[in-house]
Amino acid sequence: MFHATSSLVFLFSLGALTGAHAACIGPDVNEATISLIESFEGFEADVYIDPTGNPTVGYGHLCTESNCAEVPYNIPLSDADAEQLLRDDIEVAQQCITLDTTSEVVLNANQYGALVSWAFNVGCGNSGSSTLISRLNNGEDPNTVAEEELPKWNKGNGEVISGLTRRRAAEVDLFQTATSDAALPVGC
Repeated sequence: MFHATSSLVFLFSLGALTGAHAACIGPDVNEATISLIESFEGFEADVYIDPTGNPTVGYGHLCTESNCAEVPYNIPLSDADAEQLLRDDIEVAQQCITLDTTSEVVLNANQYGALVSWAFNVGCGNSGSSTLISRLNNGEDPNTVAEEELPKWNKGNGEVISGLTRRRAAEVDLFQTATSDAALPVGC
């Protein structure tokens, strides 16, 4: 099963945060975001080796140990444990989207969730240094930015990957789905 680069997000560690940033926690994502991520990551109850040669389990959890001993749940994972592991894992992406956007960036729950899905997939270093985040922080219209920038993140090793093209389209759709549920900014 192909799992793009979602595991790269673990290169960014919450432990690296200091001072006021460490106290600022990104909001949880909504169920629409969880469903989107689950649909693209796919579920594997047992440890497998992903296309990049890394041990992986659940919904794209990159294991730090070859047997995934760091996973706090019994393997093979139950559906419930796999979803909780995913929720634990995406906290890093929630945090980086929250910290990388300025307090002037206003996003609803679907917009925020779409960006968290993207950051989970491409990694916080990539999302944080992206033109997408820069444009949002410069005050450009969020819907325009998402529509123009998210589709650009559909390559692996320089090649267009159809699964990433579909994921980016789903993220744009989620981003542009209206909701009155606010997400960002948070008071930090």
